[in-house]
Amino acid sequence: MPLKQRNFVRQAFEIPEAPMDAIDRRIVAELQVAPRLRVAELARRVGPLSYRAEVDPRALGYTLFAIVRISPVGGGLRLIPGIAREVPNVTECYRITGEDCYFMKVYLRSIDDLEPILDLFTPHGRTTTSIVHSSPVPPRPLPVP
Repeated sequence: MPLKQRNFVRQAFEIPEAPMDAIDRRIVAELQVAPRLRVAELARRVGPLSYRAEVDPRALGYTLFAIVRISPVGGGLRLIPGIAREVPNVTECYRITGEDCYFMKVYLRSIDDLEPILDLFTPHGRTTTSIVHSSPVPPRPLPVP
Protein backbone atom coordinates (compact mmCIF):
# COMPACT_ATOMS: atom_id res chain seq x y z
CA MET A 1 0.00 0.00 0.00
CA PRO A 2 1.51 3.38 -0.96
CA LEU A 3 2.53 5.66 1.93
CA LYS A 4 -0.10 8.30 1.06
CA GLN A 5 -2.89 5.69 1.12
CA ARG A 6 -1.60 4.17 4.38
CA ASN A 7 -1.64 7.59 6.06
CA PHE A 8 -5.22 8.19 4.88
CA VAL A 9 -6.34 4.83 6.29
CA ARG A 10 -4.55 5.48 9.56
CA GLN A 11 -6.15 8.95 9.89
CA ALA A 12 -9.62 7.75 8.86
CA PHE A 13 -9.70 5.16 11.63
CA GLU A 14 -7.71 6.98 14.28
CA ILE A 15 -9.41 6.77 17.65
CA PRO A 16 -9.44 9.91 19.77
CA GLU A 17 -7.52 9.56 22.98
CA ALA A 18 -9.80 8.62 25.86
CA PRO A 19 -9.07 9.54 29.45
CA MET A 20 -8.18 6.71 31.79
CA ASP A 21 -10.92 5.74 34.20
CA ALA A 22 -10.47 4.52 37.78
CA ILE A 23 -10.09 0.86 36.72
CA ASP A 24 -7.45 1.75 34.13
CA ARG A 25 -5.49 3.66 36.78
CA ARG A 26 -5.70 0.73 39.22
CA ILE A 27 -4.44 -1.68 36.55
CA VAL A 28 -1.51 0.59 35.70
CA ALA A 29 -0.69 1.11 39.39
CA GLU A 30 -0.69 -2.63 40.10
CA LEU A 31 1.46 -3.39 37.04
CA GLN A 32 3.95 -0.65 37.91
CA VAL A 33 4.51 -2.26 41.30
CA ALA A 34 4.48 -5.85 39.99
CA PRO A 35 4.92 -5.93 36.18
CA ARG A 36 4.97 -9.76 36.09
CA LEU A 37 1.68 -10.04 37.96
CA ARG A 38 -0.45 -12.92 36.71
CA VAL A 39 -3.77 -11.98 35.16
CA ALA A 40 -5.73 -13.93 37.79
CA GLU A 41 -4.04 -12.01 40.59
CA LEU A 42 -4.50 -8.70 38.76
CA ALA A 43 -8.21 -9.48 38.36
CA ARG A 44 -8.48 -10.34 42.06
CA ARG A 45 -6.90 -7.01 43.01
CA VAL A 46 -8.63 -4.79 40.48
CA GLY A 47 -12.02 -6.46 40.21
CA PRO A 48 -14.03 -6.42 37.00
CA LEU A 49 -11.72 -8.28 34.60
CA SER A 50 -13.22 -11.20 32.75
CA TYR A 51 -11.83 -14.26 30.99
CA ARG A 52 -12.90 -15.88 27.76
CA ALA A 53 -11.55 -18.98 26.09
CA GLU A 54 -11.49 -18.99 22.32
CA VAL A 55 -11.73 -22.45 20.78
CA ASP A 56 -11.47 -23.13 17.06
CA PRO A 57 -14.98 -24.37 16.12
CA ARG A 58 -13.42 -26.88 13.68
CA ALA A 59 -11.67 -28.57 16.60
CA LEU A 60 -15.17 -29.31 17.95
CA GLY A 61 -16.43 -30.58 14.59
CA TYR A 62 -18.22 -27.40 13.48
CA THR A 63 -17.01 -27.22 9.88
CA LEU A 64 -19.59 -24.70 8.63
CA PHE A 65 -20.27 -21.17 9.76
CA ALA A 66 -23.42 -19.35 8.65
CA ILE A 67 -24.69 -15.82 8.99
CA VAL A 68 -28.47 -15.75 9.38
CA ARG A 69 -30.40 -12.51 9.07
CA ILE A 70 -34.03 -12.37 10.15
CA SER A 71 -36.73 -9.92 9.19
CA PRO A 72 -39.54 -10.61 11.70
CA VAL A 73 -43.26 -10.48 11.06
CA GLY A 74 -46.00 -9.92 13.62
CA GLY A 75 -44.86 -10.65 17.17
CA GLY A 76 -41.65 -12.26 15.96
CA LEU A 77 -39.62 -9.21 16.87
CA ARG A 78 -39.92 -10.03 20.56
CA LEU A 79 -39.74 -13.84 20.19
CA ILE A 80 -36.58 -14.23 18.12
CA PRO A 81 -34.03 -13.38 20.86
CA GLY A 82 -35.52 -16.01 23.18
CA ILE A 83 -35.40 -18.66 20.47
CA ALA A 84 -31.79 -17.72 19.64
CA ARG A 85 -30.80 -18.09 23.32
CA GLU A 86 -32.16 -21.67 23.31
CA VAL A 87 -30.20 -22.80 20.22
CA PRO A 88 -26.63 -23.69 21.27
CA ASN A 89 -25.37 -23.37 17.67
CA VAL A 90 -26.25 -19.66 17.73
CA THR A 91 -23.16 -18.09 19.26
CA GLU A 92 -24.10 -14.44 18.72
CA CYS A 93 -27.32 -12.58 17.98
CA TYR A 94 -27.51 -8.87 17.28
CA ARG A 95 -30.46 -6.51 16.92
CA ILE A 96 -29.59 -4.42 13.88
CA THR A 97 -30.93 -1.59 11.73
CA GLY A 98 -31.73 -1.87 8.06
CA GLU A 99 -33.84 -4.29 6.08
CA ASP A 100 -33.42 -7.07 8.65
CA CYS A 101 -33.78 -6.80 12.42
CA TYR A 102 -31.49 -9.62 13.60
CA PHE A 103 -28.05 -10.90 12.63
CA MET A 104 -26.89 -14.24 14.04
CA LYS A 105 -23.75 -16.34 13.83
CA VAL A 106 -24.55 -20.04 13.59
CA TYR A 107 -22.02 -22.89 13.65
CA LEU A 108 -22.91 -26.22 12.02
CA ARG A 109 -21.35 -29.67 11.87
CA SER A 110 -22.99 -30.30 8.51
CA ILE A 111 -25.34 -28.52 6.13
CA ASP A 112 -28.09 -30.88 7.33
CA ASP A 113 -28.02 -29.11 10.72
CA LEU A 114 -29.11 -25.81 9.17
CA GLU A 115 -32.70 -26.60 8.22
CA PRO A 116 -33.99 -27.54 11.69
CA ILE A 117 -32.45 -24.38 13.11
CA LEU A 118 -34.00 -22.18 10.44
CA ASP A 119 -37.34 -23.95 11.00
CA LEU A 120 -37.39 -22.52 14.53
CA PHE A 121 -37.24 -18.96 13.18
CA THR A 122 -39.25 -19.07 9.93
CA PRO A 123 -42.68 -19.01 11.65
CA HIS A 124 -41.66 -15.60 13.04
CA GLY A 125 -40.10 -13.98 9.97
CA ARG A 126 -38.10 -14.25 6.76
CA THR A 127 -34.60 -15.67 7.07
CA THR A 128 -31.65 -14.99 4.79
CA THR A 129 -28.67 -17.29 5.19
CA SER A 130 -25.11 -16.92 3.96
CA ILE A 131 -22.47 -19.62 4.40
CA VAL A 132 -19.14 -18.07 5.35
CA HIS A 133 -16.37 -19.13 2.98
CA SER A 134 -13.42 -17.45 4.70
CA SER A 135 -12.49 -14.71 7.14
CA PRO A 136 -10.06 -12.33 5.44
CA VAL A 137 -10.03 -10.22 8.63
CA PRO A 138 -10.27 -12.60 11.59
CA PRO A 139 -11.57 -11.37 14.97
CA ARG A 140 -9.10 -9.04 16.59
CA PRO A 141 -9.00 -6.69 19.55
CA LEU A 142 -9.81 -3.03 19.16
CA PRO A 143 -6.90 -0.61 19.20
CA VAL A 144 -6.26 0.78 22.64
CA PRO A 145 -5.88 4.57 22.52
